[in-house]
Order: sequence, then C-alpha cells, then structure tokens
Amino acid sequence: MNAALDRYKQANDALEALIERTPTPEDSSREAVRQRAEIRMNRLVRFLDRLGNPHRGYPIVHIGGTSGKGSTSTAMAAILHAAGYRTGLHTSPYLQVSTEKLQINGRLVDPGTFADLAGHLLDEHERWIASGNEALTYGEAWIALTVLFFRHEKVEVAVVEVGAGGRFDLTNILTPVLSVVTSVGIDHTATLGPTIEDIAWHKAGIIKAGIPAVSAVLPPSAQEIIRQEAREVGADLTEVNAPLDIEDIEVTPGRTWWTERATGFRYAIGLGGGFQAANGQTAVIAARTLDAHGLPIGDESIRQGLLAASIPGRAELIPGSLPILLDGAHNHDKIEALARDLPRLLPVSEGGRRIGVVGALEAKNVDGMLELLTPHLDAIVATSPYVLAKQSRRGSDFADMIRNAGFAGPVYSEEQPEQAIERALAMAQRGGKDAVLVTGSLYLVGNIRKRWYPDDDIVLAQSSWPAPVSSEITMEAT
Repeated sequence: MNAALDRYKQANDALEALIERTPTPEDSSREAVRQRAEIRMNRLVRFLDRLGNPHRGYPIVHIGGTSGKGSTSTAMAAILHAAGYRTGLHTSPYLQVSTEKLQINGRLVDPGTFADLAGHLLDEHERWIASGNEALTYGEAWIALTVLFFRHEKVEVAVVEVGAGGRFDLTNILTPVLSVVTSVGIDHTATLGPTIEDIAWHKAGIIKAGIPAVSAVLPPSAQEIIRQEAREVGADLTEVNAPLDIEDIEVTPGRTWWTERATGFRYAIGLGGGFQAANGQTAVIAARTLDAHGLPIGDESIRQGLLAASIPGRAELIPGSLPILLDGAHNHDKIEALARDLPRLLPVSEGGRRIGVVGALEAKNVDGMLELLTPHLDAIVATSPYVLAKQSRRGSDFADMIRNAGFAGPVYSEEQPEQAIERALAMAQRGGKDAVLVTGSLYLVGNIRKRWYPDDDIVLAQSSWPAPVSSEITMEAT
C-alpha cells in the first residue's frame, strides 16, 4: 500500500474512534440537545485556545442553510480562488473520503498532511484528557483539525460550511467577515424543531454583531426571523430573492445559466439544476459584499469561479454510453428540485426508462420523497445506504413502501448498494434508450460512486475526479 495512503487511513481510523468513545445520550429532548451543544462549543473553544487559536488570523466566510449551503460554499471558494486568494474550504459531510472536507484552492488535503495534522491533534487531545479535561467528540476534533489545516496552509481566506442548524453548530465558534444563509426548509426536525420558524431561528444564529450578512431565505415567516436577528445584533443584511432577481434560467447536465435582472449580466455555474441558479446568485451577492468590505473581487473572477465550481454527487453525470445521474438529494426541497429538473438532467428517448436506485436514512420522510420521485421513474431498486453511526432504512422495507404507495412499475430490493447498482445496470438497455438515477441519500451516492471513482484514488489524486474506472468495461461484465 502507498505509505501516505496507509498513514491517512490510520489517522482517519483514530479520529473515527472518537465516535465510539462518545456515549449515546439518553435524553433526546430539544432542550437537552441544546445544552449538550453549548457544552461542546465551550469545550472546543478551550481546546482551540490550547492549540494557539488556529481559527484566528484570516477572514472566514460562514455559510449555512437547509439546502444550497454546500453548493454556495463551493462556488464562493472557487470565486475567491479565481480572484487570486489562497482559499481554504471546509464542507460537510464528505461523500466518499474524509479528505473531501478539507480543500485548498480546489484540491483536497494531501494525505500525508492530513495524517500529520491529525496526529498532532490527537496527541494534544491525549494531553488534554490527562490534564483532567473531558474528551472531545468527533465533531469537535474535526473542527479543530479544519482550522489547524487552514493555519498550516497559510490561507488568505477560508469558506466554512455549517454542519446542521447554525446557532449551536460547532462551526459557530468562528468569527466570520461574512455570514450567509442560503435557505430554510424542513429537515433535521428532531434537533432543530418541527416548524419553519424553529429552523429559521437556528439558521439565523450564524449572523453576528456588526458583521455583514447575506440571506437568500424565501418563506416569509423565515425571512422575518432572519431580519429580526440581523436587527437585534446590528448586522447589515443583504437579501437575495431569486424568483425576483434572476430570469432566463437554462439547465444542462453540467451547467446552469441565468440572467441577473438588475444588471442584465449572464452567469453560469458549473453545476446542473435550476435551483443552482439561486445558489449561484447568492454567491454573486456574497462576493460583491466581500468586495465592498475590503476583499477585492472583480466580476471576471466571479464569472470564472462560478464556472469552475463542481461538487461530486450533485446532479453528477457519470461518463459513458448509458446515462447515470448521481444526486444526493435527501430532503423535501432537494428532492422536489431534482424531480423538477429530471427531464433536462436525465432525458430518455421515446420508449426508454428511468431506473431509480433509491435509499434513505431511517430518520428521513420517505413518503414525501416517493410522492415527488415516482412519477418520473419506470422501475426502482430499493437499497440501504451504509454510514457510520447512523441508522439506514432497510431496502426491503423501502421496497414495500414503494409498492404500497401504488407505484406501478417493477420494484426490487438489494440491501447492499453495490448490488443495487449492478441490478439497475443489468436492467438498463444501452444505445440511448434507458437511464439510471441514484438518489435519496448523499451517503448512498457515496457508496455507489466508488464504483467509478475508488476511494483510494480520490485520496491520492487529491481530487474527487481521479481517472475514472471505465464504465463501459464494468457494465459489460454485468
């Protein structure tokens, strides 16, 4: 095995061992969740002080939201890189390998650097515990690793995506130069609350006193909560209203175009899907806001950065003669957007079929997912994503739900994602007739994507797009 790869795996295993060391709490009430979050945030701040506060000394753009935060973060980092800044990016969760969460100028962290930084972090953690402090959770350790990475790489600016929520997310210990809220929708209700207003309050929590903010939130009740937070803390708020601000949206599998009404400027982002126009416009306004507050960014850099933005597993078309679309849509808003764009993202010829490989975590509302997706699918293979420390819905149970919901096409179940994609590929007719869609869970997309882009290749290439394994050769073997 490659020495750097081996060291990376050992370091990553040691980090993930923190998951097992964290006891599962008995009290899952929202108040208890909040109290635990505050304890974790305070502990992380103290640990970072021990490390010399590596989260300070460079400007940070903090981006949260129910949907769109990953795309907007990636676009924002690409714009800053195009403007000439040495730019760090933290996104969460990763799709296949941990190194995806740490990027510098569009490249994933070097596996040797990852191992060195993780080793330093874990050594300090053991000394921290020996001094009588409570152990960090996996999430705390990861934020510490992230800011250690930024300091090590001497970033000139960093873009940090919120994990979930915002107000009590571990990333909220950071003091940014700009806060961005991309959207508010129903997701993570167990921890954030059941209503739009509850969730908006959590998202609004990343807005800081005296620091400019950008909001692309649309539901009126959520908009008002964002505005109220900005007023209370004294933050200058700029709002993006995509339905009013942009027009002439054009979607292709690998790019989305739109026109800004106020200027007539035509922009394109290197991501497929009509909803990406709103994410791209949010990044445009965020870049202009940074420019107005001391980080010069020209319009040409905005254009170049948007075109360079790319994310694996988001409306991603696998190269080959059989159209295969991977999209990690996993909540109502994301599934709705995917369903709306499927005819353009994954067209099939007359008589052709869309074969869906679908799976979801146990906590997700699959009834809503099925209602939106099944009208666009002709056959389904239900499966069960696998992910560390989270419960997935069994493929056989999911298949029963699909049948009971009245889906008229054939339904199959394969518990292992690798077997599910094999069945779908074996079913599909070549020559431009059929197409395959993988969706319902970002974790599922990661499980299946490694068929074409193996995990080890991604780590070593420092890219989510190493030379792909030929889809033609593997499909002939099915």
